[in-house]
Amino acid sequence: MKATTWIVCAILVIIGYSYLSPDTPKTVSTNGECLTTAPRDRTAITLRVTTLDKNALTSMRDATRIISEINGFLATLDVKSQTTEFNSYEKTEWNHTTQKSVVLGTETTIAVEVSAKDMDTIEQVLNQFAGQPNIYVGNLQMFTSAETLQPIMEKCLGEAVKNAKERATALVAGDNRTVGKLLSVSYGDATYDYNPTANYRLMAAKAVETMDTGAGAFGTLTNKDTNVSVRVTATFEIR
Repeated sequence: MKATTWIVCAILVIIGYSYLSPDTPKTVSTNGECLTTAPRDRTAITLRVTTLDKNALTSMRDATRIISEINGFLATLDVKSQTTEFNSYEKTEWNHTTQKSVVLGTETTIAVEVSAKDMDTIEQVLNQFAGQPNIYVGNLQMFTSAETLQPIMEKCLGEAVKNAKERATALVAGDNRTVGKLLSVSYGDATYDYNPTANYRLMAAKAVETMDTGAGAFGTLTNKDTNVSVRVTATFEIR
């Protein structure tokens, strides 16, 4: 009697489980891409201060004083700035006559990256500091700010999902099926292309010519938009 009861219960459990559990929906997964561009809305340049002195404290004080003067001027402009380098070390030089290394003193380097919305502001910075003792200018570049890039990336992400759905629709159409709701999506790679094509030179020739490295120190700038590529993998329900 007990054995019969257990068999009946087992049958009821199996039937109930089959009745309550829905069929797992069929799915299709496809990749989607989006290619777009983002305007380069900021121009940046690096001001590097380098001082050398027999006394380490004097070397650091001189570099800090010059940086303070630079920051004071930058405070009057609509720019963003950040310190990208600060180091101080004993500088040596090989003496070929004595065939030994000679200590020249302590060299201190402090670098500040300055960026602005327009090149006219960067030109002001160049005119103010290019050619001054212990100040070196370089790394002139244009880039897309995070504030500009973020909404473009979000829109491109949606376009990539739409592209994935179009591919999924095409795949299941041959079986007379349709694509249902989006079940999951994974965000793949995003790339930013900064290769220059269209060029123009910064209108600061006078400032550039005062530099020891000559008029061609910066090369060329580019106003070409940044190429952005987004890739996703999306899974859809098949109806």
